[in-house]
Formats: sequence, structure tokens, C-alpha cells
Amino acid sequence: MTSEFTLNRYASIVGWGYALPSKVLTNHELAQMVDTSDEWIRSRTGIVERRVIGPGESTASLAREAGERALEVAGISAEDLDVIIVATITPDYPFPSVAAMVQDGLGANRAGAFDLNAACAGFVYGLSVGTQLVTSGINRNVLIIGSDTLSQVIDWSDRSTCVLFGDGAGAVVIQATDQPAGVQSSVLGSDGSGFDHLIVPAGGSLQPASRDTVDGRKHYLKMNGNEVYRFAVTAMTRSTAQAIRQANLGSEDIDLFIPHQANLRIIRSAARTLNLPADRVFTNVDRYGNTSSASIPIALCEAIESGLVQPGHNIALVGFGAGLTWAAGVVRWTAEPVVSATSEGRLLAESVLS
Repeated sequence: MTSEFTLNRYASIVGWGYALPSKVLTNHELAQMVDTSDEWIRSRTGIVERRVIGPGESTASLAREAGERALEVAGISAEDLDVIIVATITPDYPFPSVAAMVQDGLGANRAGAFDLNAACAGFVYGLSVGTQLVTSGINRNVLIIGSDTLSQVIDWSDRSTCVLFGDGAGAVVIQATDQPAGVQSSVLGSDGSGFDHLIVPAGGSLQPASRDTVDGRKHYLKMNGNEVYRFAVTAMTRSTAQAIRQANLGSEDIDLFIPHQANLRIIRSAARTLNLPADRVFTNVDRYGNTSSASIPIALCEAIESGLVQPGHNIALVGFGAGLTWAAGVVRWTAEPVVSATSEGRLLAESVLS
């Protein structure tokens, strides 16, 4: 089933920020751990390295740091926030929510807080939900964060999955406005018949932790790579095209396409199908791998830092992930960019496999 909406009131993105662990894990280092190689990983995924958390770091700590940076750019205090939404599939604890911990860490004393689980599509889901809270008139300032630490649920002896994922967080602040800005359209979808193609089998109510689940390594991520790949290409292209139509635009009107950073081949295939040239497709998968719900907001932040996002631009976002879920949207940008000389973001035309 798929749901969609088109907006008549607006919620502008006014702040953004991201956070990454300091530890870098390269392909060469992974080759010392499992039977793989830098060439094998690069040629199949486009990934060169990824970030992984260390002692004292967690999904919540990264989320809080990204949120602090987004608030700083927005020029508002945590006390101005009405709601905090954290998209994640790797919370610090089964409960309470990461969002509640972030709310406390930021000192957002007025804000409600909740987590959203839509896997790698989670940030775009959160952006859709947050936008509706603002455009309905219920709230004025909403902080939306995508934060995941998939290194904590990866089986580092499984070369088919351990090479793919990394840790990070990205955040945006959206604010009520009467100007035609922010999310112009949103398409949310799910096909639960494929739930077992990307899954952590144990640790929930169906298979609670036991000696058997631990011995069977059922608390680690399992993936049917071929099925996920086929789903991803279709879901990305169809939902993005639908979101562009719902915004009353064509592909030629999209100034920048920021897809979920899972695999460079998937990104290239989707861009070709959507008739989007490589110089309008942003990618950083080579440096971070798949950071799940953090993928799109981190890429958005780096695109802004690189000067690729300008007022008046139409930006298409799309994510896909476990569930199976997908989400796409078109954002009309109005904020002035903050360009960083240190940003390493790049377009698909300049990617490592060009």
C-alpha cells in the first residue's frame, strides 16, 4: 500500500547538521577480518570506507550532536522545539526512545519526543510526519533526526553484510512559514510481504534473547541481497517519479537528487531511469557506506556545505529499506547555504567508480 499527500501550507527547513564517529574503518582493514578485498567491495558497492562508533558513543549521542548543530544553524534554542522525531532502527535501548534521551540531552523542556522505525527510509518518513505537524498548525518548530549505529548489529564474520554499513546521524529543523518552501510532496510506501529480506531475527517478542538465539547468531542483521537490490531499484525510481509528479514538476525541474546511500550501482541505475544526469545526483557512499536513516540527512548536509544547494532549488529525496519500506519527497529550498571548505561531498559524475 502507498499513501501520498500534497501540501498547501509550508514547513521550511531552516537548520541542518550531522555527526559522525571519529573511527574510520577502511576496506583494507576489513580485508584483514573477512575474506574480501578493497577491489571486491568497491566494484560491487562503491564503498571505500565507513565510520563506526567507539566507547562512549551511541545512536543517542550521535543524534544529540547532530541535533545541536541543526539548532545552531537554525538560530533557535532547544526550548523553542515543539517535537523531536528520531528515525532509527538501532536504539540505545528497546525502550525508552532515543528521542526522549535527545530531548533531555538538548534541554528541550517543551518538546514531545518519539522514535520512528522505517529503517533506511526513516528520515524521509520523519520529514513527512514532521511537516504535517507543522502545516496542520499544531506545531511551529520540529527537529527531525536520522541516527543509526548498524555496526552494533553487524555480523563481522559475514562478508556479504559487514562491508555495507556504517554509523552516523543527520538532522534538520523545520519551521512554519507562509512561503512556498519545504516539502512539496511526499510518497510513503511499504510491502510487508518482504519483511524477512532484511531483518534482525531475534531480540523481539517473537524470539526473545536466549542461549539458542545467541548461539545461532540471530541478533545480527540478515539480508537477502539479491531481493533487496531488485526491490531497491524499483522502489527508488517509482516513488521518486511519483513525488516529482505530485509536486507538479518534471525531472528537468529537479536541481539535485539525494538518494539513500546504500550502493553506487543502485544510485546509478535509478538516476538513469529517472533521466537525471550525473551532475545532479549527490553521493557520499564511498566514505560512509550505508548509514540507514542517517544516510539522506548526512548527504543533504554535505551537499549544502559543498554549495550544491541554493535558494529556489528543487531537491528530490528517496530512501528504501527493511520492512520493506520506501519514501520519497520533493523539497523546495529557501535557506541560504553555509558552505564549508572542508566538505568532501561529490556528485555522481565525480564518484569513485566513474
